[in-house]
Amino acid sequence: MSVLNVKLVNLGLPKTGTTTLHHALTQAGWRAADHKVRRIHDPTPGMGGTYIARQLYNGYFESGDPFRHLDGLYDALTEISALNPSATLWPQCDYAMIKAMRLARPDMLFVATWRPAAETSDSMRRWNNLGEDRLPAGHIPGLPEGYGATDPQRIRWIEGHYAMLRDLFGDDPRYLELPVAADDARDRLAAHIKIDLPWWGRRNENSETGPSGKNDKAETARGAA
Repeated sequence: MSVLNVKLVNLGLPKTGTTTLHHALTQAGWRAADHKVRRIHDPTPGMGGTYIARQLYNGYFESGDPFRHLDGLYDALTEISALNPSATLWPQCDYAMIKAMRLARPDMLFVATWRPAAETSDSMRRWNNLGEDRLPAGHIPGLPEGYGATDPQRIRWIEGHYAMLRDLFGDDPRYLELPVAADDARDRLAAHIKIDLPWWGRRNENSETGPSGKNDKAETARGAA
């Protein structure tokens, strides 16, 4: 079995199609990490069950290489933020982290899943109080504690995040902003990463009142949005 190395990172915000991206890549044969290091992939203490964001920061502060602990485990990181009462980690919003990723892996590909800011904000609002309670309680780059409880505030943050990425990457061909609902979204992504994608659709959709029951993505709203 060949050793896996991280070759794609999603810098999109939660509720922009990160689960769709994850499912599409896994259906194409890649091993993709969605918010946590799964114990089935690495059961060792200190790794299995930990947040992808935590391992990115561990690698960065230990050696300057954010992928130090994730190489060998994953081809792609599709959801990389963490948000709970004890951890607020948002690598996709952190300029120093993104720069470190690019320096550590010059050939690294990036994608930013994207939906219109108003739709994303509304989806955050309906997802286990992520928008109205959890985001305002966090310390998030671009969204300090106390902000983000209203649609106008969340929309300004969301738009600012993608504007930052556009400024940072410019016309770099290694970066793709991906409107997940576009008719040609699958073709754009397939061309970017140069693999066939047998599946594309919608996963992890909100209901009007939000998901019921506890599942991985319900935990995500609490633990790693």
